Amino acid sequence: MTRLHLFDLDGTLLHGTTAPLEISRQLGLETETMALERAIAAGRIGPPEYAARVYDLWSGLTEEHVRAAFEAAPWLARIREVWAEIRSAGEYCAVVSLSPSFFVERLLDWGAHATHGSRFPAVPFAEPVDPTGVLNAAAKVTIAERLCAEFGVTRADCVAYGDSSSDKDLFAAVPVSVAVNADAHLAGLATHSYSGRDLWGAYELVGLTR
Repeated sequence: MTRLHLFDLDGTLLHGTTAPLEISRQLGLETETMALERAIAAGRIGPPEYAARVYDLWSGLTEEHVRAAFEAAPWLARIREVWAEIRSAGEYCAVVSLSPSFFVERLLDWGAHATHGSRFPAVPFAEPVDPTGVLNAAAKVTIAERLCAEFGVTRADCVAYGDSSSDKDLFAAVPVSVAVNADAHLAGLATHSYSGRDLWGAYELVGLTR
């Protein structure tokens, strides 16, 4: 059976943090971004407003900042090894995240077949962020369906890995899911649950449902 493995980024591949927080840390704007993280987690703002506000914070953002944030981020161990194993089995892996596309796309170099993030302009910014390109939880399901068509699989062949409320819709749409260092939003929804800092441990759980 050929499967499509769908990975969230923030709090899943990244341990205990988000791409926007890591980017803002490079600019000395971690406190301001933490306030936005709390607001979106509490439902006081939605993804488009969050994107617009971090865009405003990042007026001085450069490609060097993004590269430094990516390289210094606390990634789970063995991401590339898991994706290499998925590829060697003839399966597919993709990252679908609400975080900025310019950060998420860097994971193509680690072996992901596809990446999708909220569509931001190129860095340094010369145009505004388009709110219609900002992803939400429902968009993850739409993108998963598009990827299924691209790779010749169905929803029944999908495995989702996530940690929070932004993954609830996708977890409900696929037959196998892994809650990775997850919060209470995914309680009782996942097929498997993993706590730790090694993606291989989460991936191994999926072998139980082959």
